[in-house]
Amino acid sequence: MKPYQEIISINPNVRSGKPCVRNLRITVADVLGYLAAGMTRQEIIVDFPKLTDEDITACLAYAADSEKHVKFAVVD
Repeated sequence: MKPYQEIISINPNVRSGKPCVRNLRITVADVLGYLAAGMTRQEIIVDFPKLTDEDITACLAYAADSEKHVKFAVVD
């Protein structure tokens, strides 16, 4: 599998600079939302035939990597 950096792109002219899959105008957030709603990978690919299983894995890898860099403020 390719590293997610080769699949996920950020272009200020595509979907307002949100991370997208191969400039397809399908955002990482879109894919994660479909998975969170209970769609299977195959159902997503049927609805969006330009996506591949590798693209979906790249979205998950991107999200996991992004989560490592999130900082939370402690509020007392």
